[in-house]
Amino acid sequence: MTVSLMQNLSFAIRNVIRNRSRALVTMGAMGFALFIMVIYAALLEGLTHTFERNVVGMELGEIQIHAKGYRDDPDLYKRIHEPAVLTDSLTGAGFHAVPRLIGFGLAAYGLSSAGVQLRGLDVDREAKVTMIHNHVMSGSWLDKEDLKGVVIGKKLARTLNVKLGDEVVILGQAADGSMANDLFTVRGILKSVGEQVDRGGFFMVEESFRELMALPEGAHEIAILRKDFRQDLQEATRIASHLAPNLETKNWRELRPVVAKTMDSTDISLFIMLLITYTAIGMVSLNAMLMSVFERIKEFGVMKAVGMPPWKVAYLIFTEAMVQAMLAGIFGLALGIPAALYLQTYGIDLSSFISGGSFGGVAIDPIWYARITPSSVLSPLTFLLVITMLAVVYPCAKAALIRPIKAIYHR
Repeated sequence: MTVSLMQNLSFAIRNVIRNRSRALVTMGAMGFALFIMVIYAALLEGLTHTFERNVVGMELGEIQIHAKGYRDDPDLYKRIHEPAVLTDSLTGAGFHAVPRLIGFGLAAYGLSSAGVQLRGLDVDREAKVTMIHNHVMSGSWLDKEDLKGVVIGKKLARTLNVKLGDEVVILGQAADGSMANDLFTVRGILKSVGEQVDRGGFFMVEESFRELMALPEGAHEIAILRKDFRQDLQEATRIASHLAPNLETKNWRELRPVVAKTMDSTDISLFIMLLITYTAIGMVSLNAMLMSVFERIKEFGVMKAVGMPPWKVAYLIFTEAMVQAMLAGIFGLALGIPAALYLQTYGIDLSSFISGGSFGGVAIDPIWYARITPSSVLSPLTFLLVITMLAVVYPCAKAALIRPIKAIYHR
């Protein structure tokens, strides 16, 4: 069996070399298509990874817990009571968790004013759940020792025309019905995070929020991040929901359904591109192998006349096609993987087209990075081999059904 296989492979390689011009054109087309598809798949992987990182890592967290009805009507009085107890339970169940305070007010500087969303944060716990503290464009992040220092969104800073060190007045209504007003110093301005944060994000330490809004206890939101990323997100959501039975628990896919659907659609997009591209390549392969069969009709007729069964003739044609596909695969991967690795490191600069944009409330990075994964390499390669197998079915059948007498006298 091994000898027969090696002989068949030897014959196939000989025939490929014998028709080297046609084979090189066919393999070149296959290899170039694979090269393009590896880069495309890596860019899609990079896009979905960046979107998920921006959704989860910037300010949302993987899972959020709110009081019933809070998301439909974000009222200052709809709070999670005893958030420290719940946070400790979540930590013990394998999560990083941070309670957050959220309110609304009016920020004013000079003659400019804007509505803002006030966010009171536990600085230490927040750093374990999100990476927003690393997303400061100028200045520095919150410091729990600086109770009057705040960090604001980039578009809010532009609207108010404030710079680092400027003092901003906050006006609002406190939880006890009194007028909430105080003066805060801008210590940091964020890069683009998302439309809501960019236009109205006003971050302060938890103690300052409680004093400003007269809110001694409770929290409006608890954000969660899995400690073990191998844990299924849906399972993690069920565990968190079980620990907070009278509260509303949703993961980021439920909180940002548009983004989640967009990310899910990338697999479909990759499949469609692979299908369109490789169908064209399959036609090239079909044409090349069919020409090879017609040129060798007499040869196949003699082979069948001396006793070679039809399936062996078909198997020879199939092996020739797969040899070309494998050589093209090596060529395509040899070019595609280094190119994708380059884009994974340096990315594609889209800053001239995208500047501080967002999609579904999530910031879009102006640098589009690729991301090499086993799937981004194996999917295009596997698709190429499958399409080649399908394309060679007709040439194989044509060679197998040749009648020896007619083939020998064929002109």
